[in-house]
Amino acid sequence: MHINYWEHATTSVQGRIGGALLGAVLIAALIGPFVAGSPDLPSRDIFQPPSAVHPLGTNDFGQDVLGLLLAGARLSLTVALSAGLLTTVLAALVGAGAALAGGLWDRVLMRFTDVMLAVPSVVVIIVIAAYLRLNTVGLILLIALFGWPGTARVVRARTLTLVGRTHVLAARTFGAAKPYLLYRHILPDLVPLLLVGFLQSARRAVFLEAGLAFLGIGDPTVVSWGIMIQNALRFYYMNAWVWLLLPPALAVAATILAFNLLGNNIEQAVDPRLRRFHTKGVAHA
Repeated sequence: MHINYWEHATTSVQGRIGGALLGAVLIAALIGPFVAGSPDLPSRDIFQPPSAVHPLGTNDFGQDVLGLLLAGARLSLTVALSAGLLTTVLAALVGAGAALAGGLWDRVLMRFTDVMLAVPSVVVIIVIAAYLRLNTVGLILLIALFGWPGTARVVRARTLTLVGRTHVLAARTFGAAKPYLLYRHILPDLVPLLLVGFLQSARRAVFLEAGLAFLGIGDPTVVSWGIMIQNALRFYYMNAWVWLLLPPALAVAATILAFNLLGNNIEQAVDPRLRRFHTKGVAHA
């Protein structure tokens, strides 16, 4: 069944909202270096309220909050897209590979997946990041290392269904190798599922990066929304907390919401039952 995901995204409310929010974050990340320059350079204009010169004010080092916000968008999107892509690739390799291999390999990979699912990943990520003081690349690898098991199980279940279809059985009868089956007949049908997994992983990566930075165990050499939030809470007794806290907090919330809405939108496009449920919910609201 052919589904036009672009049409579904542009005709649904949550698809439009999610796309607009993510587009805004992407534009902010792209124009940041040209608009803000080097926002982390200190100045004497400390705790300046929003003005024509500093639209979002300045912090305790005299750094422009808007410039920091734009720089933080680059980091968040880099972590989200990189960790999401790597997580999805790992999930596809393990899930589809286990289903196609079958037998002992299937059991071994799935038991390993079960073990990884039982691990409290957020706690482990916090401990490892705090101990090793990872940079951005290390953080991306760590998030992906503990983020693939859930999607891998879903991919395996879907692959087992696809393997039993007529065209796949016919290809196997004519001697098609498993890599060919995966690339030509199975992977195209896994794309919607993998896209949903990618968006969910990207959303999780944004949350983890900001959370680790807020806890003070992120990469201190880069500008992060989490670090901005942590710094703003130090000045809760001053009026400056308003322009120091709200912009990065809203940016994190908007980015997570964008990935969440887009993921839900694709799920509704793939599963007609979700579309009917969503339509009935809107009708009764």
